Amino acid sequence: MKNGTIWQDICGNDIQAHGGCIIKHGDTYYWYGENKGADNCPGRNRVDVIGVYCYSSKDLVNWKYEGLVFESNKDDPASYIHTSKVMERPKVIYNEKNKNFVLWMHIDSADYTYAGVGIAVSESPTGPFVLKRVTVPNRQDSRDMTIYKDVDGTAYLVHSKDWNKTLNIARLNEDYDDLDGFYVSVMADQEREAPALFFHEGMYYMITSGCTGWNPNAALYARCPQLLGKWKLIDNPCVGENSRMTFFGQSSYIFEVDGRFYLMLDHWIPHNLKKSGYSILPIEIDEKNDITVNWQDEWNGI
Repeated sequence: MKNGTIWQDICGNDIQAHGGCIIKHGDTYYWYGENKGADNCPGRNRVDVIGVYCYSSKDLVNWKYEGLVFESNKDDPASYIHTSKVMERPKVIYNEKNKNFVLWMHIDSADYTYAGVGIAVSESPTGPFVLKRVTVPNRQDSRDMTIYKDVDGTAYLVHSKDWNKTLNIARLNEDYDDLDGFYVSVMADQEREAPALFFHEGMYYMITSGCTGWNPNAALYARCPQLLGKWKLIDNPCVGENSRMTFFGQSSYIFEVDGRFYLMLDHWIPHNLKKSGYSILPIEIDEKNDITVNWQDEWNGI
């Protein structure tokens, strides 16, 4: 699988799983993401909302298409999930208490002024996911977002707010299907988006993107010994040619395999979004708690 390009599933079809995540359940990996498999709207860097696709794999290379697990509403223009609206950055988390899967996603109006989240649930990792609610979390705008499960099982929505100037870390309830009202704001006025988090040996790490629309920029990483503490921006973790442009990609998620962490990137093609590519790159962590992400031409899985 050549990094930086669109990938194909085991049937030879383009994988449509942009802005998404990879989780493991049992012995299977599931990749969820935005289906952008349509032509761009005339003169615009967007496609009509289709929904969330899911793929499954045992080795993170051979991906089986599992279906459209969450679908947009084609009939009601007033619906928050109508095809004319915005549905981005889907993230799925498993709830051990209820033994179900919870999908969170950025839901917005076409002009990005609503800035909320949608939450849907399913008994199966392959859906279908049923919408429970659309909300503006803690009455604060939510744009680029991710879901993070802490080591104690508590889950959080991490989202850009104040038109991407600041990040919120907002705690979820025990069912993972709503906020419980507690949140902290971090990295105030740093204008970071596309958060991706992981925890390793007593330290939390977060990789984010600058706010330059569809154009690539230099990623930065922050770290903190406490998830809800004072995060410190450190440096660009990327190393190699085009590192100042995050290899012409943008962070979407970080997942773990056998104690190693991997960064997922989207390589957006604004004028032809359905052909936007992917990369998966290993994260290296040294004894000083500094991290690096080196470019690799190929992703060969596990």
